Amino acid sequence: MIEQITMDPAICHGKPCIRGLRYPVETVLEWLAGGMSIDDILANYEDLTREDILAALAFAARIAHTKHLVPLAA
Repeated sequence: MIEQITMDPAICHGKPCIRGLRYPVETVLEWLAGGMSIDDILANYEDLTREDILAALAFAARIAHTKHLVPLAA
């Protein structure tokens, strides 16, 4: 499922996106964190699928397993 997440320097500055579309994973996660349901997202963005949303969540879960985080300067 995670293979639906692509990174291309020519699309959204290389940020992880859904299937090469201009939907960055971070945006999908922000929608979910903001209270949108998967069904809300699918109703508003017809070119996305339930599998795309689940892939974004799976990608985020994998990132959360990172063993070492470096704080960013303010």
